[in-house]
Amino acid sequence: MTQTSDNVTWLTQEAYDQLKAELEYLSGPARTEIATKIAAAREEGDLRENGGYHAAKEEQGKQELRVRQLTQLLENAKVGEVTAAAGVVAPGTLVTIAFDGDPDDTLEFLLASREYASSAFETYSPQSPLGVGVSGKTIGEDAEYELPNGKKAKVKVLDVRPFTG
Repeated sequence: MTQTSDNVTWLTQEAYDQLKAELEYLSGPARTEIATKIAAAREEGDLRENGGYHAAKEEQGKQELRVRQLTQLLENAKVGEVTAAAGVVAPGTLVTIAFDGDPDDTLEFLLASREYASSAFETYSPQSPLGVGVSGKTIGEDAEYELPNGKKAKVKVLDVRPFTG
């Protein structure tokens, strides 16, 4: 699980280990693989019309961007759990809301960093409009957030509990 607070990203040990392993792979074996692809494509001749070469160079650029992102994320990461006050919406909590206060139109989601979006729950970033709208709210409180079309949506917080994985 990841939780962002100020410039620190809180990670569980599992999430930290997973991201570190990805960084090590991209910085080592994956760099070697892409360099081999580029070299092989370069030997095919004219680089201006060499689709394989350009595709490999584009893949290399994306890979290097991910290496920089992971490096920055892990440099600012702290391993552990940030505990939210009981019943208060905060990063790392499972939140159940009702749209327009309708108890039949509900959504349960994890409020967490997008790096943890592979969970069994929909994940909303604390910086998303919905995340900003519900952050700090308690069970029973109403919240409002802005939709992409500029209109406001109202929700009621029905439940908040810590996400345990």
